[in-house]
Amino acid sequence: MNGSSVGRVGLIARNTFLEAVRQKFFNVLVILSIAMIASANFFRQFDFGSSELKFIADFGMGAVLLFGSILAVVVTAQLFFSEIENRTALTMLAKPVHRWEFIAGKFLGVFCVLFAFVGLMLLLLAAVLYWRESSLMHHHDHQDEFGEHRLVNYVGMFQLVFSEVLKFGILAAITLFIASFSNTNLYTVIISFFVLMICQLQYIARDSWTNLDNPILRGLVWFLSLLFPNLQMFNVGEQLTFPTADATLSTGGYLGLLAYGAVYITALLALSAYSFRRREI
Repeated sequence: MNGSSVGRVGLIARNTFLEAVRQKFFNVLVILSIAMIASANFFRQFDFGSSELKFIADFGMGAVLLFGSILAVVVTAQLFFSEIENRTALTMLAKPVHRWEFIAGKFLGVFCVLFAFVGLMLLLLAAVLYWRESSLMHHHDHQDEFGEHRLVNYVGMFQLVFSEVLKFGILAAITLFIASFSNTNLYTVIISFFVLMICQLQYIARDSWTNLDNPILRGLVWFLSLLFPNLQMFNVGEQLTFPTADATLSTGGYLGLLAYGAVYITALLALSAYSFRRREI
């Protein structure tokens, strides 16, 4: 395998992407996600008081969060350990391929899979929302609610694709880091889901930090909160899709969110490459 590092990383990423989309597990997740999002319109009577369009959006985004998280963890672990167990990683690394290139190629391939998955799901959700919103706008009972404008911000849904992909990219990078020193696929998957729970509940630690009087404990909690990315920050679906004067996300805030995700992904990939460099395979 000759050529530049960019070429080698691109080739590994391409093979990883093709291997992922050929897996039955990936296809099953895609079919389940499509079924849930497409059926959101039929469950709108269970909206528990929220508006109909907001319920459909929440239902669809919930499906993306659930299946996207499973995809990021399970597929990343499977693709990494299949190379180890089939000894193809050993063959590949016997050629002039650096270990960091192997890690970078694996992550880039998984990242492309996540981008395709999230893009497809949010495109389908936007189509369902557009169809239902058009129906409501032509219904006489709802014309006053809409006025002259649509309620759903479809440009915001396009922005949501990138923030969601970065969130799942962080999760894939965490899984890759754990896999770099783990011996089994199952251990990697279980620990990755535990870390996901910590990252989702990290805001509780931040609330505790602000209420602590002891400066040492306060500093310790602050440091620990930095070790785990705060994935709650990426829950901006409502702000982007249904922006109001009280709940909106500025351009600066959106770019800051993307930079936050990129920094954690870069740091986790660097740790993964360092850990994998010291591993015997």
